[in-house]
Amino acid sequence: MTSLSDAELDALVEQAIVDAYDEHEQHSAFHCLLEEHLITPFETTVLGVEVTVTKIDVSPGGEIVGICARGKHRQAIGVLDLPLPTPRPAGAEWIDAYRLWAR
Repeated sequence: MTSLSDAELDALVEQAIVDAYDEHEQHSAFHCLLEEHLITPFETTVLGVEVTVTKIDVSPGGEIVGICARGKHRQAIGVLDLPLPTPRPAGAEWIDAYRLWAR
């Protein structure tokens, strides 16, 4: 999957936050869109270890995270820090849009 242009990412950000009135609602909107559009599970590598991202969630501190699994172990990794594999999973453009918004 190819990367989107800045204009296309800006359009996704606008789509995500169109009905959100403050930062909390905008953050929640991105979480909902990531849950809806990012296809999980997918494999990636975190610190040199192959993991499976099983779902998108929100941490107790309010951060959007990918739940990474390896065997019986689970670890939440912030979506902003989550390395994406090549090829990228379907819906990864929403992570790009979220990263742009979060800057």
